[in-house]
Amino acid sequence: MMTANTLTRPERETDPKTVIAGTRPRRDSSAGDVVLAYLRLQAHALKTLEPKVRADEFDAVHQMRVATRRLRAALRTFGHVIPRADSEHLASELQWLGRELGAARDGEVLAGHLRDTLRPVPPELLIGPVQARVQGHFAPRRAAARASLIKALDDPRYASLLAELDRVAAGPPAGPLAAAKAREVLPAAVRRAYRQAKRRMRTARHTPDGPARDAALHRARKSARRARYAAEAASPAAGKQARRFARQMKQVQSVLGDHHDAVLARHAARDLGIGAHLAGENAFTYGLLHERELHHAARQQTRAAGVWRHASRPKHRRWMK
Repeated sequence: MMTANTLTRPERETDPKTVIAGTRPRRDSSAGDVVLAYLRLQAHALKTLEPKVRADEFDAVHQMRVATRRLRAALRTFGHVIPRADSEHLASELQWLGRELGAARDGEVLAGHLRDTLRPVPPELLIGPVQARVQGHFAPRRAAARASLIKALDDPRYASLLAELDRVAAGPPAGPLAAAKAREVLPAAVRRAYRQAKRRMRTARHTPDGPARDAALHRARKSARRARYAAEAASPAAGKQARRFARQMKQVQSVLGDHHDAVLARHAARDLGIGAHLAGENAFTYGLLHERELHHAARQQTRAAGVWRHASRPKHRRWMK
């Protein structure tokens, strides 16, 4: 399944520095105050975006999905501030909501990605009703995913999720380091998230090329995203160095997302080609799409190695104690 930053994504994510009036923590705030302020910000985004999702406004599903991921990342990363015992169920429910949002988002974006890939293909290489088959393949899936999402938002489970989120975000946090200075506690938590990304990048590099490496790079992307969101959450106390590091991890996440996009598009091209063949159509163009996505994924693998080397330079990590 695709995940956030998936496929052609010109959309801008909501700036996490845009905080609710009166809740912005200071550099000398406690770790608990900083983390709770971040949770309240993302909870506010979640609630604000829900009516826009219901109205099918442009990019609303994507933004709501980002809010759920930022919430989950904060709960997972700052366990010394908000104990896992207090947040485990909420994190699981946010994962459920994220899956519903992802299913609604991914079919739309994958279809758009394939249409964009087809656009520069010379007409003589577009053999058969290719555009119509792409539309016909994804339209019912998108409709079913949207219906499932609206059903989830109407479910009492979603209302319970919001109530639990409000309770956790209201505090006070019970973790052993919640009362400590944020600038003395949160950078170490971000460092742990970074180290997980580093391990996963190393694992991917030593994994044989093919599906296993694709999966390893996908896991590395998730870790880079978590490190990015952790740095964003810590930035009110850690300052511009944390924001710079978050931007570096965003670059890693983006390139690895492009790689994952190409993998998913390649699989979709194969499925479309099989469907065309079984319908008696010429499947040549789908083979062309498959090959283009194969080469694009290889280019993104190479690019990801360089982006990671730059992002992990010591100058970007000195602020992590």
